[in-house]
Amino acid sequence: MSRIVYVNGEYLPEEEAKISVFDRGFLFADGVYEVTSVLQGRLVDNAGHLSRLHRSLSELEMDAPASDAGIEAIQNTLIERNGVQEGLVYLQVTRGAADRDFAYPEGVKPSLVMFTQVKNLLQSPQAERGISVITTRDIRWKRRDIKTVGLLAPSMAKMIAKRAGADDAWLVEYGQVTEGSSNNAYIVTRNGTLVTRQLGNEILAGITRKAVLELARTSDLKIEERAFTVQEATDAAEAFITSATTFVMPVVSIDGQPVGDGRPGPVTRRLRELYIRTALQEIGD
Repeated sequence: MSRIVYVNGEYLPEEEAKISVFDRGFLFADGVYEVTSVLQGRLVDNAGHLSRLHRSLSELEMDAPASDAGIEAIQNTLIERNGVQEGLVYLQVTRGAADRDFAYPEGVKPSLVMFTQVKNLLQSPQAERGISVITTRDIRWKRRDIKTVGLLAPSMAKMIAKRAGADDAWLVEYGQVTEGSSNNAYIVTRNGTLVTRQLGNEILAGITRKAVLELARTSDLKIEERAFTVQEATDAAEAFITSATTFVMPVVSIDGQPVGDGRPGPVTRRLRELYIRTALQEIGD
């Protein structure tokens, strides 16, 4: 049975789902997106994702396609109709369909597309063994704080990593790590300090990032929000990434050099456990 997807007011089998060739998301990557994880058939931290969606829309002077309640109702309908217990809901908003012109069109209705994916989030073999990353130059545009659908540069970075035999890439600008190709990046120094890039136009304000930093603070971890170099990362005791669908994922190798003892470290494991426990408690309330 094929998935049911949502396209501009209709629930359709994925084979029948269509979008206009004049949609500006297709022509200009003029759109934004969010990915919300699903555990036990429930959305995780969806309010945070919808809040960030509004910020992205505002930064691009784009209208919201529906109310938050309306969007969440569609998300939950897709979860139910596709029988998703664990996985994700992808949501994309574009400026809509109009004759091709670089200037924003007026009076155009935004397009809204959503679909689900089944994915094992809780029991991840990668979380047990850790992942390897390589570093590569950050060639993205300067407004990485907007979660746009313009993802060609991150795709290129992931392919560079894949061809090098690594799991992912960390992006580097002026000798400092910005973030991962589709995630936020962290190190734990040898004195136990958690370091991650400060918020700004250079990185995306991760929803999981925010939750994990709150958990770290309640665990009395020392936190520094600042840029760090590749050398600092390879010299660190631990490293990890966060995202909506990886939660807290250990990084055990950077550019072929082991991080710490080359295994997931205690801080990373603890933060992953805390995040999962907290997420399950919140959706169970």
